[in-house]
Amino acid sequence: MSRGDRKPNILWICTDQQRYDTIAALGYPHLSTPNLDELAREGVAFERAYCQAPICTPSRASFLTGMYPSSIHVNRNGNPTFPAFPPVISKRLADAGYTCGLIGKLHLTSAYRRIETRADDGYSYWQYSHSPRDDWERGHDYADWLRSRGADLGELTRDLAGVPAELHQTTWCAEKTIEFIEANRDRPWLASVNIYDPHPPFNPPQAYRDQFDRRAVKPPLFRESDLAQQAKLAAIDFQSEAKPPVSLNIKSPILPQSPTRSYIEDETAGDRDARTLIAAYYAMIKLIDDQIGRILSALETNGQRDNTVVIFTSDHGESLGDHGLIQKGCRFYEGLVRVPLIWSWRGRFAAGLRSRALVELTDIAPTLLELCGLESPDYLVGKSLLPILRGERSPEAHRDIVRCEFIDALDMPDGSVATMHFDGRYKLIVYHNHGLGELYDLESDPGEFVDLWDSAGHQMLKMELLRRSFDATMLTLYRGPDRIGPM
Repeated sequence: MSRGDRKPNILWICTDQQRYDTIAALGYPHLSTPNLDELAREGVAFERAYCQAPICTPSRASFLTGMYPSSIHVNRNGNPTFPAFPPVISKRLADAGYTCGLIGKLHLTSAYRRIETRADDGYSYWQYSHSPRDDWERGHDYADWLRSRGADLGELTRDLAGVPAELHQTTWCAEKTIEFIEANRDRPWLASVNIYDPHPPFNPPQAYRDQFDRRAVKPPLFRESDLAQQAKLAAIDFQSEAKPPVSLNIKSPILPQSPTRSYIEDETAGDRDARTLIAAYYAMIKLIDDQIGRILSALETNGQRDNTVVIFTSDHGESLGDHGLIQKGCRFYEGLVRVPLIWSWRGRFAAGLRSRALVELTDIAPTLLELCGLESPDYLVGKSLLPILRGERSPEAHRDIVRCEFIDALDMPDGSVATMHFDGRYKLIVYHNHGLGELYDLESDPGEFVDLWDSAGHQMLKMELLRRSFDATMLTLYRGPDRIGPM
């Protein structure tokens, strides 16, 4: 196969817990993301992309297969194994001749005090680091990389100044990605780059933290009425309880507590103040952006940039003080379920296009299959984005609705089960077996402050949305293997 006929390389960068409103060029100038800005300017940014679970494992299982978590029975964090069917997209591409590399996190099975059990994932290059903790006896490639440099991960993570940028896991991900793409010039490749940040703990290098003033960041979405709303939902699993943004309910020490820390600017600010955490969150994203810039520069230098499809997204969002919450769980606010999604391929995809179409992360797998000339099986619920990417269809319409699920996803008391149905205006959430739900009109209430679930004037609408949500759920169920006969 000549170089001109070769299938494109795929650089798929997935951060962990990064909200949609974190890219400067897409209308959020309180951050500094020049490399992601450039990616958006030369590609297609989907501004209303939604994950299918606000928790890591079910979300990743979903976008790697193109199916909903409930259809493949991967609903929780902490699973012992991953099912043999359906195949993940990296396996499909490996079988089609791609060299596939995993750098960073995978999290399809439990990584609790161990390396997760691998599925038949197709990765021949494997550089693994579930998180920046050194609590595995063997096989933590990032910790081994640090040891080769005379550093100890345990000591570094106890330093109040954070892990230095040159030794940070985000930097290690970039180093290993560059190593992979430099070694694979003669056949098409997929680099699945899974950066752990901006996941808690919010511990960027001090040099990056110093770039963001807590007084200048965008404040969280919060009204006093949020405390009453979250009290209604108190039995529903979540990693925090609602508190005013000046003192969020953080159950683990996300930031080291020290009265001498330079980011504490006044007596009301501390390590549980939302603005302090937001500034640290932005600092982590700045480091991510810098390292993405290094990867893209390496592609330019070795001549592979024009034949490489670049995807940037995240597995789910982060509350970050919105509605008095921090971290994640069984809620479906925009900050938790709406994520960035950018596609770029110079000269092949539209440039500078910002799409307002409703998009799911299930749409990634069928898009890659079509892009690589592979059949997309009928059990996928994802829909290819290629017509929009190529400018062949309006960027304003792709799906009528997007769905999101939470099915006993966290090891928490309630074992909560909930579903979200969003049609672009109305967001319906049902907390099953609790007689509870939420209904928001995002056209008039984009901050999701006014819950219409019990509103007398919205009961007919609620019933119609409940019917549509139930229909959508039933129509997405996996029907089983192909039929071989009439009986």
